[in-house]
Amino acid sequence: MIELLTCLALLQTKHLVCDWILQPKWMWANKGTYGHFGGICHALFNGSGTALIISAFYGNFLIVLAIDSIIHYHIDFAKMNILKSLGLKPEKDPAFWWLTGADQYLHQCTYLIILLLNI
Repeated sequence: MIELLTCLALLQTKHLVCDWILQPKWMWANKGTYGHFGGICHALFNGSGTALIISAFYGNFLIVLAIDSIIHYHIDFAKMNILKSLGLKPEKDPAFWWLTGADQYLHQCTYLIILLLNI
């Protein structure tokens, strides 16, 4: 149980760093364009961190890298396009923040599912 909780805590920290603190504009500004290098790099950056953490405990680096990167990419792509299609802006639309929260929730659910598949 301690191993699982440690892994989850590390994944939370990785998510804060990779998804928020170290994400430059060229990544976040292009996540809504399918196949754009910025969105792909962002997803691979997150997926690499997830894979490093989970493989340290359970193995399967390449499988975790692929699963997390692909899912992360599509969650972000969908969020960006929903925001754009509805014209939601952070300074005036509560739904912008609801969607951002849903995006973060789905990333956390992805980590839980990957962990369940690996333990």
